[in-house]
Amino acid sequence: MSKSFYGTGRKFEMSGFMRKYGVIFVLLLMVLVLLIASPVFRTVSNTISVLLQVAINGILALGMVFVITAGGIDLSIGSMLALAGSIVGAMLYVDPAEALKATKETQEVVAGTPLTIGEVPMGTIVLACFLAIAACTLFGVLNGVLVAKFNMFPFVVTLSTQLVIRGLAYIITGGYSLTLSSKAFRTIGQGKLLNALPYPIIVLAVLAAIAYILLHHTKFGRYIYAVGGNMNAAIASGVNVFWIRVWSFIIMGFCAGVAGVIMASRISAGQPNSGSGYETDAIAACVIGGTSFAGGISTIPGTVIGVLIIGVIYNGMNLLQINTYWQTIAKGLLIIGAVMLDMVINKRRK
Repeated sequence: MSKSFYGTGRKFEMSGFMRKYGVIFVLLLMVLVLLIASPVFRTVSNTISVLLQVAINGILALGMVFVITAGGIDLSIGSMLALAGSIVGAMLYVDPAEALKATKETQEVVAGTPLTIGEVPMGTIVLACFLAIAACTLFGVLNGVLVAKFNMFPFVVTLSTQLVIRGLAYIITGGYSLTLSSKAFRTIGQGKLLNALPYPIIVLAVLAAIAYILLHHTKFGRYIYAVGGNMNAAIASGVNVFWIRVWSFIIMGFCAGVAGVIMASRISAGQPNSGSGYETDAIAACVIGGTSFAGGISTIPGTVIGVLIIGVIYNGMNLLQINTYWQTIAKGLLIIGAVMLDMVINKRRK
């Protein structure tokens, strides 16, 4: 006789239970250990700090989960971060010397009144952010079309486009890091709601809610799972596989653009060499959160928990004064463990 779960009469499968809830136990265990080991970890300020640190990776992971669930992968998002930052940098950069000279010539200087140097019109800031996000989204379209239309391997396509995108970032900035002194723009990544909750955390929460609804409660989401789970069956069922795959990359490009704007705002600069390694963190968050590399299996809550696990690892090791190199090793081991668990679960299901 098979065991039932909560008296429903349905067979209890440990593999399914661990896929759905295992990461929650891992996160809770890590938090419990750090609560005991470090008094600083218990503070509200540290909690907000962790959430702020994972905001950019979280936004990227929300896009990546659509791509992987549909059976693809995107290695170009690190370069997209650099491209977005380079675009806003090129449009919003103001040379300090020229700005000071122009301000002195056009503004009556009153003793004790600080000059506003480096500010740009709000319309220019909005346009710069829009163009940065649009550019990354267009590269998402390109990735999707190359993969879906020409049946090219996502790994090869995005590995190639990341070089193109990175090169464009260097061309746009001339290879320089462009300092962004606009207070209005810096508010995007450094400002706080009610002087308490950083805006990047709010953006992450809003995008996570939208992604949850889109993936779990819409026809599009069901099609994403269908394409990733069994593409031939999806085609036979009348699913437009081409556009589903393309849209997964479009969503990824959009998320990369948003994350790139936030990153540029946080570091107050447009840097063509930024974003390296972020694709690894995004993929790691998805896999740790239960997303299957085989496609067709994922959850948004699991992905968010995966993001938090990586953030807690980094934060905990810093608080315990563990060498930062060990953080990379720990992340790699987590990915290996998550992939092995995924393989075991898939094997048992078959």
